[in-house]
Amino acid sequence: MIFKTDLNYRKQALLKLLLTVQKKETEIIQALYDDFKKPAFEAVATETSYIVSELKYTIKNLNNWAKPQRVLPSFLNFPSSDFIYKEPYGKVLIMAPWNYPYQLALAPLIAAIAAGNQVVVKPSELAVNTSRVIAEIIAESFEEQHVQCVLGGVEVSQNLLSQRWDYIFFTGSVAVGKIVAKAAAVHLTPVTLELGGKNPCIIDETADLKLAAKRIVWGKFLNAGQTCIAPDYLLAHEHIKPKLIAYLKAEITLAYGENPQDSPDFPRIINEKNWKRQLQLLENQTVIFGGQSAISDFYLAPTLLDEPPLDSLVMQEEIFGPILPILSYDSEADLDKIISRYEKPLSLYIFTQQNSFAEKIIDRFSFGGGCVNDTVIHFANKRLPFGGVGHSGIGAYHGKLNFQLFSHQKAIVKKANWLDIPLKYAPYQGKLQSLKKMLKWFS
Repeated sequence: MIFKTDLNYRKQALLKLLLTVQKKETEIIQALYDDFKKPAFEAVATETSYIVSELKYTIKNLNNWAKPQRVLPSFLNFPSSDFIYKEPYGKVLIMAPWNYPYQLALAPLIAAIAAGNQVVVKPSELAVNTSRVIAEIIAESFEEQHVQCVLGGVEVSQNLLSQRWDYIFFTGSVAVGKIVAKAAAVHLTPVTLELGGKNPCIIDETADLKLAAKRIVWGKFLNAGQTCIAPDYLLAHEHIKPKLIAYLKAEITLAYGENPQDSPDFPRIINEKNWKRQLQLLENQTVIFGGQSAISDFYLAPTLLDEPPLDSLVMQEEIFGPILPILSYDSEADLDKIISRYEKPLSLYIFTQQNSFAEKIIDRFSFGGGCVNDTVIHFANKRLPFGGVGHSGIGAYHGKLNFQLFSHQKAIVKKANWLDIPLKYAPYQGKLQSLKKMLKWFS
């Protein structure tokens, strides 16, 4: 079909998508608010502007990304010219989550289209209003045989996973990621799994505590903590822990006021099921700040917990909400003992003024990505890969990697005819020493 090979078709499709999302930005912002009271600032900062930027960047660079890449040939193949061709996988399934329902549906879609694939997008059924707008955008921007949006719940997802795909891109929980991987394995379908985990945030005794608190509060309570790369728990050096807690409390109040429920800048939990789960995590815990809740709009205040037991529910699974446990440590052995209890996280954060300490932590622990002296911001750089490792995910994307992820890298050697070295051909008698010399020379 034309869109699998014709680069101009892909660019025109992306340009049309760009015009459509720009036209519908107000609708998207309203839909995100209707789904869980996401403030317009966060909607623009983390969702709509990101998609517009990604589209412009992709359209600008697509010609360069798509052309065959010439690589240095092997002397053993002399004379030849060697290339990597970028080939679309074919039919791609994209399954998007509810926490950033717009950005995490359209970003992989942009990449899959740029690479020349046919795509089916399955938005989250939990973000009902945003999913409806996504369906309208896709219907308005693409031909039906090129891109389709399928709405529905678990049964629809199960039906889609039962079909054969050439590539599956899933963003969501580890539990569902395992289901996706199992379904993909039936047909040996390659997958990208963007998952999550318990992301540690270490604050040592040299950190700028006031600034650290400000950046932690922003990264943790952005989207009411419903962010896969949000700090999941703090590991504060015991010498500075009391002072850090005081700064955290002050920064939460500065950000959201004395009653965050009245703040226009604090979102809500996506639905009743997830809200009740958050309350379960608070049971039998020492709440030192926040903890207020209201079922009327699935509100839970920004909440700080002091020294939850490591075997408690809140420390057994990813929190994915506005609850921040604070643990103390005295030595690097303490850090190792706690962090190593869990699977490899999607992110890890370090607040310190000792570069040697930061480098030691980066080298010691395996994680998807992270920051030194900030949180979350590594996601924003198109030149950095974004993805997990182990249980926190498979594969990485963003920027040029988006295109590469949805493209099969096809190796091609174009051999010249003006010279044909006879060494490789049988019979081999008397050629072994010459072969060894050649291999040693070119190794």
